[in-house]
Amino acid sequence: MRKVFVVFCTTSIAIITLLTFINWKSIFLLLIFLPLYIMGLYDMYQSKKSIRRNFPLVGRLRYLLESIGPEMRQYFIETDLEGKPFNRIERSLIYQRSKKETDTIPFGTQLDMYQIGYQWINHSIRALPLNEIDHNPRIKIGSEQCTQPYEASLFNISAMSYGSLSKNAILALNTGAKMGDFYHNTGEGGLSPYHLEPGGDIVWNIGTGYFSCRDGEGKFSYDEYAKRAVLDKVKMIEIKFSQGAKPGHGGILPKEKVTDEIAAIRIVSKGHDIVSPPYHSAFTTPLELMDFIQTLRKGSGGKPIGMKICIGNKSEFLSICKAMVETKTYLDFITVDGAEGGTGAAPQEYTDHVGMPLRDALAFVHDALVGFGIRKQIKIICSGKIVTGFDIIKTLATGADLCNSARGMMFALGCIQALECHKNTCPTGVATQDPKLVKGLVPEEKSIRVARFQHETVKSAMELMASAGLKHPDQVDRSLVSMRVDRTKIETFMETYPEFDSGCLLKEDTVPKKLIYFWKKASSERF
Repeated sequence: MRKVFVVFCTTSIAIITLLTFINWKSIFLLLIFLPLYIMGLYDMYQSKKSIRRNFPLVGRLRYLLESIGPEMRQYFIETDLEGKPFNRIERSLIYQRSKKETDTIPFGTQLDMYQIGYQWINHSIRALPLNEIDHNPRIKIGSEQCTQPYEASLFNISAMSYGSLSKNAILALNTGAKMGDFYHNTGEGGLSPYHLEPGGDIVWNIGTGYFSCRDGEGKFSYDEYAKRAVLDKVKMIEIKFSQGAKPGHGGILPKEKVTDEIAAIRIVSKGHDIVSPPYHSAFTTPLELMDFIQTLRKGSGGKPIGMKICIGNKSEFLSICKAMVETKTYLDFITVDGAEGGTGAAPQEYTDHVGMPLRDALAFVHDALVGFGIRKQIKIICSGKIVTGFDIIKTLATGADLCNSARGMMFALGCIQALECHKNTCPTGVATQDPKLVKGLVPEEKSIRVARFQHETVKSAMELMASAGLKHPDQVDRSLVSMRVDRTKIETFMETYPEFDSGCLLKEDTVPKKLIYFWKKASSERF
């Protein structure tokens, strides 16, 4: 191939050169072929890429086709149900609801109802008229120790940092939250002006890097925390232990995305990747965590304090529960993140094989809190691939009180699932700091879509509840949803995840057999 290239190009250029002497207009052909010839020669003698070395110029087509492969598959090859992590049906539904277009479908479902894992709601003969239900229910978050409880929406914006997302994306999300009266989680990247300027309710996520509340050495700073936590629009504080995208791994913001402004907001230096530690330095044991919770509650003036976690070792979560019971210090909420991943970029192995999936994690956390007799003190928020009304119902049935969504909100902003969130090349201006791309996202337009998507999704969830004869999310239990466990067997979530008796985890002799090993291993004095 190398010899063929040399002979072909040399002959072509010789002929074109000869033609230029006959007709000067032929010089344009020379201007086209000469650069290609130079590129081919470079391919022949470079040593990094074998295909280009063996197939000069032609080999470049391989890299071109590879670069546009995701787009080709998404638009021309995949069926409506094949796309990952979100298929075309899911993406289209979000786009339709955010634009307030018709979201009904004709001619029946495309799903295989006899496929293992298929799920549905058990509707009631005594379904409720839609005018008898509250289409925007509120869920009160705050234990008996919380002096400023918060009335949250059923569906909210999950944790996404400024830095990972553009300023226009953050502005649009928070403006949408204000319009729709739901909250916006900051993500661990700190509390930025773009979270605060529009005036939407904020949940301040504090991760292991303590961004926006750290000292020069990266340790937690109470003074920096307290002056921000008391801000009126900061409604709740969330301690981030781990996220579904990369549990057990610190967050990463590539240096390409670290601007002077982002460095100032996070109280870090620029010029390198910002990597959060994999663990907290403000506490090392569950009992110390209880002290930290009290510190955060005091510094915020009594606002709800919670934690975000992707469940890994069960004994560690049980250790936190034991510490809460022992000290009578309660979290106000726990955000359970599923290992299905999220907006954060992560190594392949972490994305695919670390952490507990959402449904199993939700059931475990709910049952653990019931078993320790503290479920009434603590609300459970869930996040992890929740974009439809049925997604909300499934999580409520498993054990959640309310839900967050990150990728659903990104779709509402205009995300096309280009899978370039970590490259600073997001074509829609959502997950990039490139000013040329960011300007394509107009907050005034996209905020309306965020508010519409949230409203229509909550409305859908409440209509599904009405079909089951229920008026409020508090009435949803595990008997509401059924699942096919094999081709001929069906179980409700109640059968798949039998609930614990209240207080059964307070004494060893009443601990269910499946948890006894983890219960014995758990200690309030260590993780």
